[in-house]
Amino acid sequence: MQLITGGMGFIGLHTARAFLDAGESVVVSRYRTTRQPSFLHGEWDRRLFAEPLDLSHERAAIGLVEKHEVTGIIHLVVPALAALSAAEEFDVNMTGLKNILEAARIGGVKRVAIASSVAVYAGLKEGPFTEDMLLPVASGNPTEAYKKSFEILASHYADRAGMEIIFLRIGGVYGPLYHSLSNLPARLVHAAIAGVPGPLPPKRRPDPHVDDPTDACYVKDCAAAIQMLQSAPSLNHRIYNVSAGLTAVSGDFLGALKVRLPDAKAELKPGRGPRGRVDAVMDITRLVAETGFKAAYDARAGIADYVDWLQAGNEY
Repeated sequence: MQLITGGMGFIGLHTARAFLDAGESVVVSRYRTTRQPSFLHGEWDRRLFAEPLDLSHERAAIGLVEKHEVTGIIHLVVPALAALSAAEEFDVNMTGLKNILEAARIGGVKRVAIASSVAVYAGLKEGPFTEDMLLPVASGNPTEAYKKSFEILASHYADRAGMEIIFLRIGGVYGPLYHSLSNLPARLVHAAIAGVPGPLPPKRRPDPHVDDPTDACYVKDCAAAIQMLQSAPSLNHRIYNVSAGLTAVSGDFLGALKVRLPDAKAELKPGRGPRGRVDAVMDITRLVAETGFKAAYDARAGIADYVDWLQAGNEY
């Protein structure tokens, strides 16, 4: 049984589907939100279970691991950006991390996979980004700061406790159920479906340019990579970049949208943006070598599948 914390989230629900497809049972944690997307219909309370979990309470996490005889944990839960004070944000992140690690230790969980992020590479001037690159201590946003700290502190905890732990440096993920619409592919697709000029206005991001490199990964590929890493009989490293491994620029997603929806009113600025970095993509050589992962969705396939999902009237 795999436990996915933050399992009602965008990546969590797709990751649950990937484990079910691989023949495993899954329990997903829920906090305030419950979602049952169509691709999980028929699985609830059979091989897929939803349980409330407040990670501020250590006993709650331990009890959930023991109740379902959890053998693996994928820790994806994260507080919303800018929703908490600095002190609250620190407490939620660190207490949750400690409690899930302690639950895994007490429950004898085989492997714990903790979500990190491509954001840890934000301080580097150029890529491709590999897992062994040295990262600056300074961090420009909460995601960058806490994911770096998770990798350091949880690694030390695992060494002390004799646990197996891995970190998933997840790239920019887009696709069904993505609510924040922060990345370009989602903003392009949602504008087209709404019949308005696209992309939708950026959220805390500079305007996109055609030649800006991007590390966008379709959510089904992301979920498959997570499942393959968590289920691998043995792994040689602790840190893995999780993305599609495809060289792409923003214009590729605009072109893919125009192929699927020729009447879409979407434009990008020409050239490369002033903040664009050289080869700002993650190298997934380590992931591929140890799991055999291969992305099933390039820009065209991902955009087409995303459009089909929304046009079918599914939850966005």
